Amino acid sequence: MLKIILPTVMLLPTALLSPQKFLWTNVTAHSLLIATLSLQWLSPSYYPLKNLTQWTGIDQISAPLLVLSCWLLPLMILASQNHLQHEPPTRKQTFITALITIQPLIILAFSATELMLFYISFEATLIPTLILITRWGNQPERLSAGIYFLFYTLISSLPLLVTILHLHAQIGSLHLTTLKLTHHALAHTWTGLLSSLALLMAFMVKAPLYGLHLWLPKAHVEAPIAGSMLLAALLLKLGGYGIMRMTMLMGPTPNSLHYPFLTLALWGALMTSSICLRQTDLKSLIAYSSVSHMGLVIAASMIQTQWSFSGAMILMISHGLTSSMLFCLANTNYERTHSRILLLTRGLQPLLPLMATWWLLANLTNMALPPTTNLMAELTIMIALFNWSTLTILLTGAATLLTASYTLFMLLMTQRGTLPTHISSLQNSNTREHLLMTLHIIPMILLILKPELISGAPL
Repeated sequence: MLKIILPTVMLLPTALLSPQKFLWTNVTAHSLLIATLSLQWLSPSYYPLKNLTQWTGIDQISAPLLVLSCWLLPLMILASQNHLQHEPPTRKQTFITALITIQPLIILAFSATELMLFYISFEATLIPTLILITRWGNQPERLSAGIYFLFYTLISSLPLLVTILHLHAQIGSLHLTTLKLTHHALAHTWTGLLSSLALLMAFMVKAPLYGLHLWLPKAHVEAPIAGSMLLAALLLKLGGYGIMRMTMLMGPTPNSLHYPFLTLALWGALMTSSICLRQTDLKSLIAYSSVSHMGLVIAASMIQTQWSFSGAMILMISHGLTSSMLFCLANTNYERTHSRILLLTRGLQPLLPLMATWWLLANLTNMALPPTTNLMAELTIMIALFNWSTLTILLTGAATLLTASYTLFMLLMTQRGTLPTHISSLQNSNTREHLLMTLHIIPMILLILKPELISGAPL
């Protein structure tokens, strides 16, 4: 654990002391080394918890998410270079410092085996993200987006804190291994039901569940590219991971908790997919598609079967890479045309032919076309839900159909059609952007060869 945490902390002096000329090179190279080192966490192990210390431990559920969070830091730094081109050196360093600070906090959140530590690191990721959104966002609305993000997250996580303290008073320990042995902690009483609800609430907002998702499109649309990648690929996964961790502690959840969450999650997947078809803003479209995918993750982790947990894990990882890639592509368009409106940036295929290839690949993975891990995840989740209740097939089937529709709509709107008259020439795509897309797509293609690395199931 320390051999990743210490180099990550040493990224800070690297960012602050590097000469201006080598700032991006040093930080990117260093974080890529950490990302490569972190791949060892995926190796199968005989023990249920690897790298176990008193407060942290890595198991099948946290390992893939930890590797994903290490993998995305260099990509976020790569993607932000153009955005910060004309900023003074101190601001560049502040930006990179904010990105680097999030990394150890996320690593702690995903590997904590103690609930209080998990809560503190879960909440602490909020501050650097808020700084990124409110300082480096694109439009003046970034302040209102930051306020939405802050208050939704804080208000929903207060009940979680109260319940954690209540559990500590009851049991005397907040260690996950201890809590697993004391199933009676949340008995089927009104107190138990309310505690279960409070435990899930913070993660439902973070994931986000349909109805509690209003902060997400705002935050995504206003955030800089690194902020969008961070939100879509990692912070939403904190929600899904938290739900999986907490539902494991609760024993079989009572149906009175199951039904409202499952209904909202699946109905939300359907509704947000239809909202995507009416979007005019490219980033907003990708943000709403995240809500619909995370709806499936919430539904799967609520029914608590081995299959559904595996499906939720694979979907979280593949969605993290896919949505991050789509945001990068939207950003490359935005940097050239200075507009996110689909009608004003259409028909770019003749001007940027290689980018069109990346668009096609990203959209096909978003649509869950074989042989991608997205397809495997969606099929696993749909089968698990269908086994739980046959009626869910109507909602999941319709959501899948709509996902295909809005993904094709996004591809056709950005790449095909006549070029708008105000675009006559565009700056060519460069090596940095192609490297960025390659580093997103390679793990997606390779993971289908050995999906049990990320399935969360014992190997």
